[in-house]
Amino acid sequence: MPPSSRAPRVGEVNPFLVPSPLPFGYPDLDAVREEHFLPAFTAGMAEQRAEVDAITADPAPPTFANTVEALERSGATLRRVSAVFFTLVGSHSTPGIRAIDAEVAPLLAAHADALTLDPALFARLEAVPADGLDGESRRLLERLRRDAERAGARLGDAEQRRLREINAELSALSTEFGSRLLAGANAAAVRVEDPARLDGLPDDAVTASGGRLALVLPTAQPALASLTDRELRRELHTASTTRGALGDEHDTRDIVLRTVALRAERAALLGHPHHASWVVEEGTAGSVEAIDAMLAKLVPVAVANARAEAAELAEHAGHPIEPWDRAFHAERLRKQRYAVDAAALRPYLELERVLHDGVFFAAHRLYGLTFTERHDLPLYHPDVRVFDVADEDGPVGLFVADLYARESKRGGAWMNSFVTQSRLLGTRPVVLNTLNITRGEPTLLTIDEVRTLFHEFGHALHGLLSDVEYPTFSGTAVPRDFVEYPSQVNEMWLEDPEVLTRYARHHVTGEPLPVEMVERLREARRFGEGTATTEYLAATLLDLAWHRLGPDSPVDDVLAFEADALREAGVDVPSAPPRYRSTYFNHVFGGGYSAGYYSYIRSEVLDADTVEWFAENGGLTRPNGDTFRRELLSRGGSVDPMEAYRAFRGRDPELAPLLVRRGLTE
Repeated sequence: MPPSSRAPRVGEVNPFLVPSPLPFGYPDLDAVREEHFLPAFTAGMAEQRAEVDAITADPAPPTFANTVEALERSGATLRRVSAVFFTLVGSHSTPGIRAIDAEVAPLLAAHADALTLDPALFARLEAVPADGLDGESRRLLERLRRDAERAGARLGDAEQRRLREINAELSALSTEFGSRLLAGANAAAVRVEDPARLDGLPDDAVTASGGRLALVLPTAQPALASLTDRELRRELHTASTTRGALGDEHDTRDIVLRTVALRAERAALLGHPHHASWVVEEGTAGSVEAIDAMLAKLVPVAVANARAEAAELAEHAGHPIEPWDRAFHAERLRKQRYAVDAAALRPYLELERVLHDGVFFAAHRLYGLTFTERHDLPLYHPDVRVFDVADEDGPVGLFVADLYARESKRGGAWMNSFVTQSRLLGTRPVVLNTLNITRGEPTLLTIDEVRTLFHEFGHALHGLLSDVEYPTFSGTAVPRDFVEYPSQVNEMWLEDPEVLTRYARHHVTGEPLPVEMVERLREARRFGEGTATTEYLAATLLDLAWHRLGPDSPVDDVLAFEADALREAGVDVPSAPPRYRSTYFNHVFGGGYSAGYYSYIRSEVLDADTVEWFAENGGLTRPNGDTFRRELLSRGGSVDPMEAYRAFRGRDPELAPLLVRRGLTE
């Protein structure tokens, strides 16, 4: 159950101050109260500060064991409380949780700076001998030194003081952005008094809506593909795209401007021309210029295709296509051209079957994993489910699924962890997937929701199959522009014939999805890809535009800057607005993707190339899965990701498979 707001009982032990007694270190959620968080954060930061002080006070010469390994072991209490707290921030927020988040965010930023910028610790790290270290240990030492330098360890005292101030304020701003966004999305939901206006929505979606069309995180709202009422579609689209820009208490524009200015100032302090340069430095792309070159190959052909698609839809509709019209008429044209009806697919995509006979089945065939639901562990919400994960060698970890939408959960879908794998710490992974699926009886999915389920489970596999020594490198702890790669690869299995025939069955009759419908689905795969790619690229280029601003390039109007940036980048296509606009771009202003939203397309280059490898080598087979697990999934950040890719693929990735997949060849 969710944490209670009651005060702890006299003599009650704060559950975060001791290791969990539950399997795999799964948190004892039944014992957690909101009042436990702040004391646990305070104690956890003090504990880690003392541990680092002990490292720097050690009179023995610095060694890998007494410095680097000791640092990796530090912060156990902070890890435990952070894992649970930040899960709740995203998945089951309350006014109490949000208040704690606002209070603790700058404290955590200051704590991280205090450690990273500790001159005595940095001196010890620099003095640790690298001779004789194995590859992962040497990489960890280099990583810690690099992170300290990137964080400002070589700056003077005055510059470090300013850096600490910036980091604390940025942390608070990120928290406030997420809080306003969640509240604003709930407030902007479109209420429909007349049920007749919901014509076109499937019956179960009408029932689930309760006359309230909730907003999910991206610009495009799923209901736009179904609603026949054009004015209601306009209202829903407007509510979606004006979030954070209405001049009310949920307005995020001041946060955007302040965040961008602080990031630019910090980049300058650290010797970079702009924030994007600082971010990309630790990625796999190499440079901002390399990203520009990749995007330059995609933008012109994607935009040309998007405009052609809009013209075709306008002819089909008999009027110009506004943004709220595109999905509606695209769905009808797709149905007419390919005889594919998204609504007709849903009865074949029941959640439980997709999960067990699709997602879990593919993981079993590839990696030998088995999933057994257990009902003996405490939950933070009744919707949450927990599964034991094992392979032939025994227990692997736990998989936690939180799949249904609710008002206390932010929009979107993501993976995070209660516990990360580490041989040094003796921990096995406990990973979570969080989605926003509308509950039904039964719950029937769209094909996009099926894709999201497979995608997020790809992240979960990255965490579950991790096999590294040090927690710094565990699972998804890889460069931002590589982290989406395994998850995008996992999407391929939703269309694999062996997988599809198992999960795509009518929820009443059990009949498989007709073969002819499967073939039409494949034929229709590229339909609308010009628009979809343009929407994504517009958000990517908007992110980069904000983060290429230097400290001497102030902006005072968010919407004007956004419009100018999209026009200058050549992606201002009215029928294909950005997937996210600045005022609700949580990846960038509330999460960790600033100057990194390009990562999805960068990762998809690797993904499309990998799909070809699987096809060339027999597809869904255990030997293929073992190879992918050994060379990529298990390695986390313990090796250079592109070296791991080359070891797997035998060469550098090629762009051509992505262009073919998205229909972007000229």
